[in-house]
Amino acid sequence: MDATTSPTALTGTASPQIAEAGLGPLIRYSLVLFRRNVWLIAALVTLAVALAVVLTMLQTPQYTATSTVEINEQADTVLGDELESDTNNTAAWNIEMFLNTQLEILRSRALAERVVRRLDLATNERFFAAMQAQGLIDDASEAERADAAVDMVRGRLGVDLPRSSRVASVSFTSTDPQVSADVANAYAAEFIQANLQRKFDSSAYARSFVAEQLDETRVRLEASERELNAYARQAGLIRTRDPNNEDASVAGSVTASSLMQLNQAANTAQAARIEAEAKWNAERGQPLFASQTVLNNQTVENLMTRRADVQTKLESARERYLRDHPSVLTLEAELAAIEGSLNRAANDVRNSVRANYQSALSAEQRLQAQVRTLQGATLAEQDRSVRYNTLAREADTNRQIYDGLLQRFRELNASSGITASNIAVVDVAQIPLGPSSPSFRRNILIAFVLGLGFACGLVFLRDQLDDRLRVPEDVEAKIGLPLLGVIPRSTEEDPAAELADPKSILAESYSALRTSLLYSTREGLPGILLVTSAQASEGKTTTSYAVARGFARVGKRVLLVDADLRRPSVHKVLGIENKKGLSSLLVGQLTPQETILASEFEGLDVLPAGPIPPSPAELLSSPRMAALLEQFDQQYDLIVIDSAPILGLADSTELAALADGVMVVIEASRGRGGQLRNALRRLRSSSPVVLGAVLTKFDPKAAGNAYYSYYGYEYYRYGEPEAKAGG
Repeated sequence: MDATTSPTALTGTASPQIAEAGLGPLIRYSLVLFRRNVWLIAALVTLAVALAVVLTMLQTPQYTATSTVEINEQADTVLGDELESDTNNTAAWNIEMFLNTQLEILRSRALAERVVRRLDLATNERFFAAMQAQGLIDDASEAERADAAVDMVRGRLGVDLPRSSRVASVSFTSTDPQVSADVANAYAAEFIQANLQRKFDSSAYARSFVAEQLDETRVRLEASERELNAYARQAGLIRTRDPNNEDASVAGSVTASSLMQLNQAANTAQAARIEAEAKWNAERGQPLFASQTVLNNQTVENLMTRRADVQTKLESARERYLRDHPSVLTLEAELAAIEGSLNRAANDVRNSVRANYQSALSAEQRLQAQVRTLQGATLAEQDRSVRYNTLAREADTNRQIYDGLLQRFRELNASSGITASNIAVVDVAQIPLGPSSPSFRRNILIAFVLGLGFACGLVFLRDQLDDRLRVPEDVEAKIGLPLLGVIPRSTEEDPAAELADPKSILAESYSALRTSLLYSTREGLPGILLVTSAQASEGKTTTSYAVARGFARVGKRVLLVDADLRRPSVHKVLGIENKKGLSSLLVGQLTPQETILASEFEGLDVLPAGPIPPSPAELLSSPRMAALLEQFDQQYDLIVIDSAPILGLADSTELAALADGVMVVIEASRGRGGQLRNALRRLRSSSPVVLGAVLTKFDPKAAGNAYYSYYGYEYYRYGEPEAKAGG
């Protein structure tokens, strides 16, 4: 696995990584979390279900009866659309608002009081017993019982109207099935009666009010029309009215009508004069035979055609005969006659254009004179019509009000007493045969869902509070380091023995880690690699040995340095002595040739820790250590340094400043995010190049089957019938 392509985070502490990773890794991590806490979840769900069973058995059975009513916007037509459209038509209303209003009426206290009175529930002992309130019968007064009965009825009432439906269900719940059915049916009946009563009361009030208004309006109409006629006689106004329109404001006088007609004729005459004048101005301003009017005249065209023919014959005769030849003289005389006729015809055409202009001008002047005369008469009449128009509008307004009130009064009289309702009972409530609650199956299901939800929430809360790094995705999510590799838990007591088998899962995992290190920096493999961990026994020595051996197998010269001068362990893994080593070099007792040992693997040399010094940190921070690493870097392709843990010690911090790259080893399910972040803060004080982290001792089976297959620990078995346990 490449450090640049490490898995994205799945935990709740890293929501951006979750968004980048997508839904798949989140589901996988959730399944792992569920598997890890399966017994806790099962216990909580079982407890919730058991509690639901106990509570269900302790509850008193309740019975629900339901009646249904149809609610329409209009009642059935009895007198016809003409008479009932105003009283019952609600098409202009918002239908949804109308239906919601009816539902609120069903839930109203007034309707509940009608139901209580209808069934006499205030003195009904069976009702109070069904409502589990037997104590009110003896302890409360009749008024208090009636008020309590109304509250109980409203409290146990259920009203529902499904969308896209006009059939509402009215249900009532109590411990007595008969009481439930009686109350539900009483609600439906009283709902219809209350609706009819509201219509009747509204109609009676409307008839009385409209009758009073009708009398007052009739008196005002008669007075306004008498006043209008008297003023017209006094002012001498003769008004014309449209027989199809009773509005007096559209009436006009004879004088105004004549003025409009003459004004229209004058406008037409003016347009004709302008057109004739334009034609005459065009004619007289150009030569006679340049005018299109003259040229378009049929007589002129015929004469011009004859002239052309004669001219053609004359030219032919002149070419053939002398000037005094009779044929020439005849043609010349004929041409002269045609020229005269042509001039007379052209002048006649021009004179007709002038005559048309003069005629149009005379007609316009006469009409304009008549218009001016009628304008004066009309203006004088308009002054007298101001009062008339005011009186006419008042009379028309009174007439319209009177006609509307009269029509409304007729409709109200015709529809009074009609008992048609827009509400009808669809289903009568039947006595329920079985209890509606408690529902054992529903309660168990609710308890199961709630218990499962609570358990999952608790598990995820525990996971958020638990900062241990359990799965590979936690490395980047909780400490922000790239994941260089995942090393499974060894199936052997000695991991070195399992590493000896190149087919083992452990060897394959370290091979993948080796590939990641090859591309961990821009320059490729770092020359000096420091391997450290936050605490002891996390697998850094085994990792150092496996990395050094892996690169030696691919042909590189590798030096494995045990720089853990407090608890050295490299010599134990390789089975060599630790009498001399790094500490001997740092104090100057021996030379590198005397301390570096060749291992049994070709290309791999080992520098043990040597005798444990009294002050390891001072030796590792001495200039001698830096000089030795610089010398070794020139002799080897890779130097792998196994150092002490970071927390509580300064050894790794000093060595990190000398290394080309630092690899942090983390034990799965043991390393904690806070602890590791603290260790990294200490490590970064020396400005090292932190390449990433390696998760060791990871048990994919314990993490879940999804991780077991995802990280590929079963994909390569060299044909073995069964996979090895462990990694």
